Amino acid sequence: MRIEMKPGSYVVAVSGGVDSVVLLDLLRLYPGVRVTVAHYDHGIRQDSAADRAFVRELARRYRLPFVYDAGNLGAGASEAEAREARYAFLHHAKRASGADALVTAHHQDDVLETVIINLLRGTGRKGLSSLTSGEGVIRPLLGVPKSEIIDYAKRHGLTWHEDSTNLSDDYLRNRVRHAVLPRWSSAQKEQMLDISRRMQGVNSDLDELLARAVEAELAREWFAGLPHEVAREVMATWLRLHGIGDFDAAALERLTVAGKVAAPGKSIDIIKGRAMLVGNDFLALSGQER
Repeated sequence: MRIEMKPGSYVVAVSGGVDSVVLLDLLRLYPGVRVTVAHYDHGIRQDSAADRAFVRELARRYRLPFVYDAGNLGAGASEAEAREARYAFLHHAKRASGADALVTAHHQDDVLETVIINLLRGTGRKGLSSLTSGEGVIRPLLGVPKSEIIDYAKRHGLTWHEDSTNLSDDYLRNRVRHAVLPRWSSAQKEQMLDISRRMQGVNSDLDELLARAVEAELAREWFAGLPHEVAREVMATWLRLHGIGDFDAAALERLTVAGKVAAPGKSIDIIKGRAMLVGNDFLALSGQER
């Protein structure tokens, strides 16, 4: 199995599962690559301390720096809450270590699952290409199927820990993994991967064009005159450019409609202390950008 990595210093997210164990094994002897092993204990499972001990020992055996943190999210935490807490820790570890980027073990099957989940949630065109490398996060295994990762681990005698929550259908990702993808043929999977790859380029070009049209405030008359689907894309781009990315299809629709028809003087709540202010001839955002 071959991956492409530039020489540099990296923080590698290692959960203890087979994906991240294989990634670490690939990176630890990669020429010019310096690795810090980072592990986050979400505090969701009672047996999670064993994962931390396993990853710590793996880092010790490989003679690599090890950092970790522990949360207390509880068994009822959502996938989104777990992801937000995990990445907050990983970005902190990156800054503290002076690393060039984070490296995660997301692979080809994760791409398919994410595309399906985003389609189900109605996230639109961006959802077709959301799991990529960029913005300080490198994902070198995106072109590698899970079966190849497991095969590598077995051939090289690697051991890993299975996360018991991966068996629970309480999480949408697991339901997609267990009930949807197994019914797809290899040709269907490749077709969806091809769509995702092509949409990366399309979305990049569209984002660049939209960014040129979007300013700190939106001209309301111009916005109201846009076709509704175009207005949704403009609204989504505007929000993302101002540090608001955690919105779903329902919130996007609500803000788009309000931007067109709400009475001047209205303040429309968005998320986490951010709001859209509706003026006579403008739309503006209030609250601190993160």
